[in-house]
Amino acid sequence: MDLQQNDFDRLLFFEHARKTAEAEYAKNPLDADNLTRWGGALLELSQFQPFPESKKMTQDAISKLEEAIVVNPRKHDTLWCLGNAHTSQAFLIPDQDEAKVYFDKAAEYFQQAVDEDPTNDLYQKSLEVAAKAPELHEEIHKHAFSQQQQAAVGAGPSTSSGSKSQKKKKSSDLKYDICGWIILAVGIVAWVGFAKSNLPPPPPTPR
Repeated sequence: MDLQQNDFDRLLFFEHARKTAEAEYAKNPLDADNLTRWGGALLELSQFQPFPESKKMTQDAISKLEEAIVVNPRKHDTLWCLGNAHTSQAFLIPDQDEAKVYFDKAAEYFQQAVDEDPTNDLYQKSLEVAAKAPELHEEIHKHAFSQQQQAAVGAGPSTSSGSKSQKKKKSSDLKYDICGWIILAVGIVAWVGFAKSNLPPPPPTPR
């Protein structure tokens, strides 16, 4: 229940942040910090959406972050957020070859972020995890395909059904573990940025 409340608080917080960034953009479309906050908010909000909307919102986040990079090509937090956005997008795409394009872009942006700020442990960690992302993507979508096949065959004995739900849960847990580190990290950076913009503080994360 607490977690659900926390998710709701986050949703409200980032929706407010998105609207604030949108209003600021109307005043100054060349504010790289604001564009980065807007992209980060969209990326956070995408996690609360059904699949088609999530994909579109992630694309919108990438668009805003790319605008920020045009304004300031060496802005390392924007480069890093772009890496996360491309990673998120890749995990939403079942086709491995298509997803790999996004994973490769993500790795490039993480590398650029590291180049601009070599002492940042978070950037280094993101670059390391990016190398493993395609393998995790393959595993997730393999599980999903397997579940679709099992569903097409029809319900089997109750023991088989229990096994299926267990596999589904494991696959789902894995997906959220992967997406979780991306979104949590983006959230931390976004919250710091929003705090500088005099937005209300983010809700505390339950321990």
